[in-house]
Amino acid sequence: MDLATIIGLVCSFALVLMGMLMGEGSMLDKFMTFVDIPSVAIVLGGTLGCTLTSTPLANVANLGKIMKNAFFAKPIDTKIVIDQFIDFANRARREGILSLEGAVNAIGDDYLRKGMQLTVDGMEPQIIEEILNGEIDNLESRHQTGIELVNALATFAPALGMIGTVIGLVAMLKNLNDPSAIGPAMAVALITTFYGAILANLVFIPISNKLKTRSAAEVQLREMQLQGVLAIAKGENPRLIQEKLNSFQPPKQRQAT
Repeated sequence: MDLATIIGLVCSFALVLMGMLMGEGSMLDKFMTFVDIPSVAIVLGGTLGCTLTSTPLANVANLGKIMKNAFFAKPIDTKIVIDQFIDFANRARREGILSLEGAVNAIGDDYLRKGMQLTVDGMEPQIIEEILNGEIDNLESRHQTGIELVNALATFAPALGMIGTVIGLVAMLKNLNDPSAIGPAMAVALITTFYGAILANLVFIPISNKLKTRSAAEVQLREMQLQGVLAIAKGENPRLIQEKLNSFQPPKQRQAT
């Protein structure tokens, strides 16, 4: 679980809630001032409807899985990846490339297993590179689809909030003959804008940015694995392989050769 995402959401909503509950009166009354069911329906329903209009249903159906990626992610330990390739390279030099077949079958990572299997099968490095680059391109495309979906939600939520506000203002202006009703009606009209802004700026935009970070990290890992697979396919020296893979790490984390 990504604690940064959880802590960020909790802190953001806690501070907003604190602002909502400031002032005189009971906490329940102050909280209920910001609750308006029609406004919730306009913002949530309208946002979902606009998203369905602009995005294929199959993509929207995956929204839960997409959002989950912002909260759950497997930590990437590049040191383990490098050590694994160094082990592969040493075994291939001592016993030949076919000696890796048993180790390849035990690899849990589908991408790495495919690359190493192609290597063990004797495929040319150029063909391996084309196949694995295709996998990376498809990975980036899938990630981009998810990010665009969350971006659509971030765009539509405040827009629906403004629409709800306009609806409330129109209803209010039709009753200007009662000055005492203008203040409460104006407050209710603005709540939809509040809901839209909250969803966009506290939820959807931050999650979209987190998904971009996740995607970049996974793509970098795949590119690192690609270079390792190609190096083994070419029979390169383990020291050279380590130097190549070290270049994907921050300087402080690089292993000494």
